Amino acid sequence: MSVNRQHIGSIGEAEARRRLVLGGYTILAANWRNRQGELDLVARSGERIIFVEVRSRSAASRGRFGTAEESVDPRKQRQVRLLAQRYLQLTNRFDVPIRFDVIAITINDDDTIADYKHYEAAF
Repeated sequence: MSVNRQHIGSIGEAEARRRLVLGGYTILAANWRNRQGELDLVARSGERIIFVEVRSRSAASRGRFGTAEESVDPRKQRQVRLLAQRYLQLTNRFDVPIRFDVIAITINDDDTIADYKHYEAAF
């Protein structure tokens, strides 16, 4: 991954965390990894566990590679579901309501947020 993509991704994930916390969510994990992949954010709202896939794009790349939210394709959705199942097993959380959200962020060249969309129950 290029340095610029990492930079854009870290800005997007930080903004997603910030807005989730402001919205009353509790962050349980960020960048949770195992050998199958990574969960960007795991949050809690009430009793519900929310698995959040964060997708960030630079404003300059808008239109060339599709939107951030379009990049959460069926393959990625399957991967996030499998990782969520493993997370729940390892943290002994059984029979809790869950949800899968997508947060799509567009970032300007000066690192400010151009667009922020939170899709609850996206898949």
